[in-house]
Amino acid sequence: MGFGQGVSGLNAAASNLDVIGNNIANANTVGYKQSAAQFADVYAGTKIGLGVRVNSVVQSFNQGNIEASGRSLDVAITNGNGFFRMTSPEGAVYYSRNGQFQRQEDGRITNMQGLQVTGYPAGVAGGAGVQPQPLVISNAQMEPRATSNITAKFQLDSRATVPTQAFASAPGVPPTSNMFNYSTAINVYDSLGNKQQLMAYFAKSGAAPTVPGGTDWQMYVTDVNGNAVGGAPVTLSFDNAGALQAPGAGAVTLTQPAANGAQAMAMRLDLTGTTQFGADNDVKQLSQNGYTSGSLLGFSVNGDGTIVGSYSNEQTKPLGQIVMAAFGNVEGLKPEGDNVWSATGASGQPLVGVAGGSMGTLRSNAVEASNVDLSGQLVNLIVAQRNYQANAQTIKAQDTVMQTLVNL
Repeated sequence: MGFGQGVSGLNAAASNLDVIGNNIANANTVGYKQSAAQFADVYAGTKIGLGVRVNSVVQSFNQGNIEASGRSLDVAITNGNGFFRMTSPEGAVYYSRNGQFQRQEDGRITNMQGLQVTGYPAGVAGGAGVQPQPLVISNAQMEPRATSNITAKFQLDSRATVPTQAFASAPGVPPTSNMFNYSTAINVYDSLGNKQQLMAYFAKSGAAPTVPGGTDWQMYVTDVNGNAVGGAPVTLSFDNAGALQAPGAGAVTLTQPAANGAQAMAMRLDLTGTTQFGADNDVKQLSQNGYTSGSLLGFSVNGDGTIVGSYSNEQTKPLGQIVMAAFGNVEGLKPEGDNVWSATGASGQPLVGVAGGSMGTLRSNAVEASNVDLSGQLVNLIVAQRNYQANAQTIKAQDTVMQTLVNL
């Protein structure tokens, strides 16, 4: 027996203790992957070994628990082996499972160490030579959208009587209640995002019905000043079952001239589903696709990595998409510290794509906790300590033998 075996055992046991200690120290590090030391015996031409050496230290990339964080820019990778792709200001590329991101004052999305999250800008699809780039969330106002479609469903009371006066409206002279049976407001937006209020008036017609046995109504539409809107009045024809038969396909076009610097408006009004039953007048549905400009209030990340902004005009808009990367051999990645890895020849080239499939999906307001099994590590710590003590005993025994030989 020589001292070499015992010394190699002490060194290997010390390295194992270092690995276990590092795991325990990172039990609460988001995205950390626990490591394990692997050992190999040492021989040199004899059947009596020369001890042990640390063959390698490998990381386990099993997924850690997903924990809620309450931050919209905390993102966890779930049910997959993907990594966030990040770049340094110098252009170096790194990969991470830690999704604790923050937004800088210039709109860049980074981790806490300043590495930039990469992806595809809004409106850009990956593939076909398109390379990921650092994501930037702009503070720019959302542009307004002019109303082009209005969807409305009304219930008109078949018990109503024909108004006693013909409908009339002009600036300063609004229609009176004896000119119509029912009215409601319709809010629309022009090309500059200005809200305009239109008024829809419904008057039962006393003329011969368009549909035999049915009933006609006149729908008048005016602006807030009382001017008639282009395309109105509209004749609504119902059959004797109360179903709308005209206008054709239930749709008409309303127009407004250009005003106050805004473009002229042409709005398709879809009345499909409007009915005439023996029930009170009512609005069953009323929606339109226009909106005013809006300021960015916040954002969230969808499962496919799309960053969706929420604006003060109650609209949402995609602002970009986070990309992910996968590797043929994740154990070949090189740990760089700060919760990131870099690719090596052993790991293979990264396969870049978006969330989904084997790469996993993304969950906002959550993080992936360390996958360290603390109970298991504490048991391993006891075993490693015993191993260290046992190797120390072999050196002690060898020392006793050497002392005996010296005393002969």
